Amino acid sequence: MFRRSLLACALLAAASALPAAASAQAAWPARPVTLVVPFSAGGGVDTMARLLAEKLHALLGQNVLVDNKAGGSGMIGAMAVVRAQPDGYTLLMGSAGETAINPFVYKGRMQYDPAKDLAPISLVTRVPNVLVASPQLPVKNVEELVAYAKKNPGKLTYSSSGVGNPQHLNGELLDQLAGVHMVHIPYKGAAGQLIDVTTGQVDLTFVSYTAAKGFIQSGKVKALAVTSPKRAPFAPDLPAIAEYKPLAAYQLENWFGVWAPAATPADVQQKLNAAIAKALQDPDLVKKLREQGGEPAPMAIPQFKAFIQKESAQFARIVESAKIAAE
Repeated sequence: MFRRSLLACALLAAASALPAAASAQAAWPARPVTLVVPFSAGGGVDTMARLLAEKLHALLGQNVLVDNKAGGSGMIGAMAVVRAQPDGYTLLMGSAGETAINPFVYKGRMQYDPAKDLAPISLVTRVPNVLVASPQLPVKNVEELVAYAKKNPGKLTYSSSGVGNPQHLNGELLDQLAGVHMVHIPYKGAAGQLIDVTTGQVDLTFVSYTAAKGFIQSGKVKALAVTSPKRAPFAPDLPAIAEYKPLAAYQLENWFGVWAPAATPADVQQKLNAAIAKALQDPDLVKKLREQGGEPAPMAIPQFKAFIQKESAQFARIVESAKIAAE
């Protein structure tokens, strides 16, 4: 009887704990949420994270704090989220690099597996790069650029903000689809890579529209095209590379999204996804994201997972074909 009494008490305690646990989980968020940005303050990911955080604060009724953890090509910040408690209070505002490209560039040197250690919540925005040329380069569109590159194999140079990032892959994809060879020159930031294009020290660069806008408007560089499959709303007069028929398959954009630690409860993931989708319907946020060169692109969780898989497959093909490896 004593054993039966103990068992009954245990069952009663467990039964009473279930509603309490469910209530605690349903109460998410009960405190501020941290959105980790794996890059320095002031950059594109950081700016868009802060815009999103402001809207999520209103929707969730809790502060959404942006925490910059830069370094390691975005992998330090991503790793901090991987190691965080999977409770929905620590999230990653990440980019294509540390979540879909780096596994192929760094291979076994990464300390986490994005596909296993991070739960995709939602795509936030797609960010096409802009292909710009030095004023001294005698081309005014993609067709002329390809023709010039074929006549001058190995002589054209293009800059990017680093090895193995979307800008670098933009150039490699152009090489592969057009059957040309341009020399890649990595820089450590947009300012340097653009300045050397203005002087003609470098012929071309792929860069965010936000970084290039002032240079384009002042005539210091020539804007040739955007890397999205169609023209971008922020620059409707600028053609897409894919408009040149031999390069109709060209499409390679950077993109930013939100992830959580892999074991984050499914209902919390769904609440986050719904909040992000609602935030991205806000006309004010849409306007501000477009001003930053982004196009809002919320997705349901299964759709975002499929999107990452498809993008990763393309990145893997480009990296393998170009034999790109981080130093």
